[in-house]
Amino acid sequence: MTAQGPDATYFAHLAAKDWRIQKCRGCSGHVFQPRIMCPSCGSDAFDWVAPTGQGVVHSTTVIRRRPAEGGDYNVALVDLAEGVRIMSRVEGVDPGEVRIGMAVTARLAEQDGDTIVVFDPSGKGA
Repeated sequence: MTAQGPDATYFAHLAAKDWRIQKCRGCSGHVFQPRIMCPSCGSDAFDWVAPTGQGVVHSTTVIRRRPAEGGDYNVALVDLAEGVRIMSRVEGVDPGEVRIGMAVTARLAEQDGDTIVVFDPSGKGA
């Protein structure tokens, strides 16, 4: 299935190595996942803006895999500074070391030929 509408725009930005999220022209709130209508005010007018990339881990879990299958990894919900939440993973530390409240910084990475958003610990105490 090929992405359409706002999803297609989101993935086109990522493919160009340019991470963007929507910002509503009606209420100035940021929106993620991409939508056709603002969940806060109902507007259908958006701009695509670059997020700061700063966030905090809201929730995390470790997915266990055999080493031959790539080993363990984490899945994290990250609250971005813009007020939206994104599902991704935190890299650069053991999956079991990722903690709720951990400050993280986004970066673009390659996975299976696609560009994705992942996070790395940021700041002291990370």
